[in-house]
Amino acid sequence: MTTASRRATNLSLDPGLIAEARDLGVNVSRAAEAGLRAAVRAARAEAWRRENAGAIASANTWVEANGLPLERSRRF
Repeated sequence: MTTASRRATNLSLDPGLIAEARDLGVNVSRAAEAGLRAAVRAARAEAWRRENAGAIASANTWVEANGLPLERSRRF
């Protein structure tokens, strides 16, 4: 994501929280962007887990039945 280009948008936020943020010198736009970025990252990770749940379960089942590949070569 690039931070050079920005798009104005309207948000509905708690007025008390906005006032406190301004009193503390918090850049509300940047804070909202950081929170949105974290939420998008978490949603993408969850979507990936859901989409790949079958493959992960299959791989885990295979390892449980057959052990780790090259396990005998491990030194720990």
